[in-house]
Parts: sequence; structure tokens; C-alpha cells
Amino acid sequence: MNWINNFVRPKIRALVERKPEVPDNLWEKCPHCAAMVFHRELDANMRVCPHCGHHLRLKVQERLKLLFDGGEFTTVELPDTIADPLRFRDQKRYTDRLRDSQAKTGEKDAIVVAHGRIGGLPLVVAAFNFSFMGGSMGIAVGEGILTAAKLAVLQEAPLLLIPASGGARMQEGILSLMQMPRTTIAVEMVKEKGLPYLVLLTDPTTGGVSASFAMLGDITLAEPGAVIGFAGQRVIEETIREKLPEGFQRAEYLLDHGMVDIVVHRKELRDTITRVLRLLLEKQPAAEIVTLPVPAKT
Repeated sequence: MNWINNFVRPKIRALVERKPEVPDNLWEKCPHCAAMVFHRELDANMRVCPHCGHHLRLKVQERLKLLFDGGEFTTVELPDTIADPLRFRDQKRYTDRLRDSQAKTGEKDAIVVAHGRIGGLPLVVAAFNFSFMGGSMGIAVGEGILTAAKLAVLQEAPLLLIPASGGARMQEGILSLMQMPRTTIAVEMVKEKGLPYLVLLTDPTTGGVSASFAMLGDITLAEPGAVIGFAGQRVIEETIREKLPEGFQRAEYLLDHGMVDIVVHRKELRDTITRVLRLLLEKQPAAEIVTLPVPAKT
């Protein structure tokens, strides 16, 4: 009897009560409406919540595939930069943080530069990777934007910058802040060549990034609901001791106040950028110009 109680019954009970193993990443919670969305449905919908339309953050490689024709593009190898100019350390060494982010994202730093075609038109894109230390801007990011600008000038192609950043990278101190004028000069190189410079503001675009190249676009686009600003809302409220308006620092608020030209749903983004580039690049009229007859004098 002990053999049955001690061996047979536990085995039978384990077979009956065993629950199938379900991966814990099949569902994702929308941060806006808290709805649970099946991951395949979310990916098929370009990571836009089907319930409330909230635009979740998109991986940089996925964003590039959505933009370029056929999802095909060529990434550019960025120049090597000094890894830890200040030998910075807080709870961890800065070099360790870099290695962790590189292992996590598979990218060299917080920016990816690529070129290809969109709607048949050539385009150079510099896109931030928020998963890499919050998309913070350091020397490597500044070098990436400068490389993108030089490539756009070389190829005589428009330049599109897609920031997703918490601002300057504190581990690089003033060297990070110097990327603000440096990236501004890079943008001016493109404009002096007469090439279109577009900016797509995504969630979030804050700090030194929003205070430099991100607000210099010939045309500024933004995704719905994206947080765009310099300082955080709580910091501003504590400084001015006033309650900020509803929707402050959101893409729609900036559109109403003239800081953003277009707020575009992710599904319409590629077609919208193509249409804008055609308007900026194709100087000739789309239709034949008809001369109206001059009325005869009476």
C-alpha cells in the first residue's frame, strides 16, 4: 500500500495536474488602455494597439523595414569613437553599460544609419534606438548623424532623422552636450546643398535632442501621442508651480501650437513621407500649365 501511495499516486497526479507550458511573451499589455494584445496581432498592426490606437515603441530595424521599399535597405558602418572619454562610473562602469546595451540590442550604439529607396526615391535615414541606454546622445550618436548628413550630400538624397531619445548621455558630460551644435552643423550641410531634411518625432523625443536637430526639419512629422519636449512635465510643474494643460508635450498639442507640421498614423507614414518628398524634390508641376485667354477689351 505504501508503494501505491508513495510512488504510483504521485505519478498519476503529476500527469493529470501538469499544466502546459505557455510562453510568457505571447501577450503584451497596452500602456495606454491596459488591454492585453496577442503579440502576433500587435506585430501585424505595426505595434499599434487595435483597441485604442496607441503607438507602442518600435524596434529600430522594424521601423526601417516599414519605411523602405520592400523592407530593403543598407546600413552604414559608423566610425569608431572613444568609448569612455571621462572614465565615468556610477553604480556600474560606463564601459560595462555600453557592453550590456550592445549585447542586448546587437547595435554598436544608440543610432543606426541606413540608405535605400522610399516610393522609388533615394533616402538616407538616421534612426535612434531607444533600447540602447534610452537613445541617449553621446559622441557616437553625433558621429552617426554627421555620417548620415555626409552620405545624404554625397548621394544627393533627402535626409530623414527619427529621434527616440531621453536626451544627452550624462556619462559623457560636456562632450555629449557638444553634440547639439555638432548635429546642427550636420543638418545645415544638407540644407546648404538644397536637399530636403525631414524629422519624424517618435516617443519620446526629449532633452538635448529636442533642443537641437530634432526641431530643425523642413517638414516635421510626429507619431500620434508621442512625448515631445525638453524637460519632463513634473519638473516643469514643480518649477512654475502651475498645472500644465491636458495633453501638454504630446504630438497633437505641438501640432496645434505650430511646432509640428503633421501627425501621422504609423500605417500612413510611408506614403506620407513619399508624398512630401515628391513635393519637395519634383519642382515641375504635376499637370500641364494652361494659359487662360485674356478677355478682349471693350
